[in-house]
Amino acid sequence: MSLDRRKFLGRSVVTGAGVALSGAAGVPAAQAVAARGPGRHGHRRERYAFTVMGTTDLHGSVFNWDYATDAEFDDAAHNDVGLAKISTLVDGVRREKGRHNTLLIDAGDTIQGTQLAYYYAKVDPITGPNGPVHPMARAMNAIGYDAAALGNHEFNYGIPVLRKFEESCDFPLLGANAVDAKSLRPAFRPYVLKRLRSPRGREVTVAVLGLTNPGIAIWDKAHVQGKLAFPGLVEQAAKWVPKLRSMGADVVFVAAHSGMSGTSSYGDQLPYVENAAALVAEQVPGIDAILVGHAHVEVPERRVVNEKSGREVVLSEPLKWGQRLTLFDVVVEWHRGRWEVGSVGSRVLNSNAVAEDARITGLLRAEHRKVVAYVNRVIGRSKAEMTAAEAPVKDTPVLDFIAFVQAEVVRKALAGSAYASLPVLSQASCFSRTAKVPEGDVTIRSMAALYPFDNTLEARVLTGAQVRAYLEFSARYYVQTAAGGPVDPSKVTNAEGTPDYNYDVVSGVSYEIDIAKPAGRRIEKLMFDGKPLDDAARFALAVNNYRASGGGNFPHVAAAEQVWSTSDEIRNVIIGWVQESGQIDPAQFAAVDWKLTRDGVPVF
Repeated sequence: MSLDRRKFLGRSVVTGAGVALSGAAGVPAAQAVAARGPGRHGHRRERYAFTVMGTTDLHGSVFNWDYATDAEFDDAAHNDVGLAKISTLVDGVRREKGRHNTLLIDAGDTIQGTQLAYYYAKVDPITGPNGPVHPMARAMNAIGYDAAALGNHEFNYGIPVLRKFEESCDFPLLGANAVDAKSLRPAFRPYVLKRLRSPRGREVTVAVLGLTNPGIAIWDKAHVQGKLAFPGLVEQAAKWVPKLRSMGADVVFVAAHSGMSGTSSYGDQLPYVENAAALVAEQVPGIDAILVGHAHVEVPERRVVNEKSGREVVLSEPLKWGQRLTLFDVVVEWHRGRWEVGSVGSRVLNSNAVAEDARITGLLRAEHRKVVAYVNRVIGRSKAEMTAAEAPVKDTPVLDFIAFVQAEVVRKALAGSAYASLPVLSQASCFSRTAKVPEGDVTIRSMAALYPFDNTLEARVLTGAQVRAYLEFSARYYVQTAAGGPVDPSKVTNAEGTPDYNYDVVSGVSYEIDIAKPAGRRIEKLMFDGKPLDDAARFALAVNNYRASGGGNFPHVAAAEQVWSTSDEIRNVIIGWVQESGQIDPAQFAAVDWKLTRDGVPVF
């Protein structure tokens, strides 16, 4: 479905009107505290305390449920997930502080990530003629969110799904740096003004500026190219924060779907930093606090000094999936006819300390049961169990299976074309070390666990030399380890913080990775069809759209010629293959084509 130009431009007109929170009845006296000493003319300054709560990277999590295991969610740290847990925490804070002394915001990545989210985007889509209301909208409306920033995954299902979700929300979706590609006018509301009221009746105007990730231009190019542009966070914050102050904002919050590290996974393909939240705090004066998202890490509180104003900006990131709730505690003081920020502090609450809110689980129980039934449908059988537990360090059948299906699909797609003679290689990553295909019945949920991301498949042409460079880049994932002595598999991966999903294996060639050597000089015995790989040879690489569009900043692939693509998710490609074949037989595809070595001696 294409974007309706008239509706799009209509939505780009942004009003600056704030939303007043009515009344101060029942506000605890503790929320207005006299200053320790007299102010000017001997009067005590009026002080008012309020709390801004924040979530981020909810990724379609409502219930404390793992659709891949068909059981209650659990991990090694015994975290819990979901908006039903967050709702209980939020209610507790509101009871303690007084509801009218609180706000609730989110930093993005809301409508993608679980089978619940996928079901209402693809199986029973919210964009259908009589489509349902998105479960995340229903839950967040019921909890009472005041605003949410756009995350990059909001665009995964296309602009029509996002716009339909936006229409269903009782709160604005904010994205000051999501602009119309031609007019450069805001395509979503940049900000919202919320007005709290002190016990003495004075209004405190709190601005929330939403910023999203510039990487959307790369990662979801198919959906946004020619329609939306995504300027940098620092540049857009510098544009909007002074405006918010001139409009009377006493306190300025930023909800930024951008990590704090100052790094980018897309290299120099864009002039904007992917993880820019700390840079915004450092370079743009006038910001009091930033709710951070995107990086999936827990940061209860980080203080960054603004280089222009000298004031501290407080940043907090509440992990992911509803596992934490950030609390920003703000104290303002009335001074010389206006409010001034006296202090800001932040902390996080753990959602595993509370029960799910029965109001939220009850609201969406029918949707949950529908999705559970869907993911438990049997679609075929497997002759053997395949697990991803050792996939980061060994060539395992489970990644061979993904690569095999992708290669077979691409091979069929290229048949009869000018590229039919190209040998097909295939890329795969270990997205989850706990994923497995069971022996016996195979369900949709086991395939979903195997491929949890909504990536699509395409084919790009690479030379042999480029394939070698691609593998060398991928091999940076391993910690350099001297020869001799045992190797702990848990300590040899994720060098320099490289996540599992940014390590690729390539099927169709054979090679060794010598981890005793420094990064960039590790690929040995790279062979194709039993012979050393010809640097000039040409191959079709079956690759996911995230990688092909520059995600992870792998060399050559983003600039390589695209010879085929599909809008169908790789997960569905795999499900379709299993349904058609009826059986998964590792003997059809499993082989040890790569291994880790040290000075030529196998590690395992």
